[in-house]
Amino acid sequence: MTANPIRVMIVDDHPMLRDGVVGSITRQSDMIVVAEAGDGAAAIAAIEAAKPDVVLMDLQMPGIDGVEAIQTISRDHPQVRILVLTTYVGDAKALRALKAGANGYLLKSAMRTDLIDAIRAVHGGGRHIPPEVATQIAVHAIGDALTEREIEILSLVAAGNPNKRIAWRLGVSEDTVKAHLKRIFAKLGVADRTHAVTVAAKRGIIEL
Repeated sequence: MTANPIRVMIVDDHPMLRDGVVGSITRQSDMIVVAEAGDGAAAIAAIEAAKPDVVLMDLQMPGIDGVEAIQTISRDHPQVRILVLTTYVGDAKALRALKAGANGYLLKSAMRTDLIDAIRAVHGGGRHIPPEVATQIAVHAIGDALTEREIEILSLVAAGNPNKRIAWRLGVSEDTVKAHLKRIFAKLGVADRTHAVTVAAKRGIIEL
């Protein structure tokens, strides 16, 4: 063990995944795991005592999710570097995490090969963004983003609500819902509700 190892906190609601990450890190002479947490609230509560250099943060967790936790940690502990762990390539989700203060983005499918290098990269002041994520961000950056109301409507569509029920829930006319859907389809480059939901979920715009 080096004199000043990189202090790592792991935040993920799957114990088996945390165990795997701990195993990988403990084999490194320049790293040490100082804390684990199963959700964003536990991470925020533990960070003061743990004093990590790098936080590995899952995005989808119960209660306080990864993006909210990243915002809080970045605000209160700006010296801490944050590396997102996620199963999603989606550009919207990646952008939210990076805008919240994350310094890198690592796909869980690439953890076996890229985890250690990614930790060292963000700890050294750099960023780690996989090429496939960077490509998705670039491809969609020039397009029109969905508005909050459009995301709300698409989430209701994804939950199986027909237009009439969406209109009732939002207090608008059914024609207004149809107009919103038409704009959503155009922005996402799709022709129907099912494809719109699939594309939006893949890009991380909505949660399924």
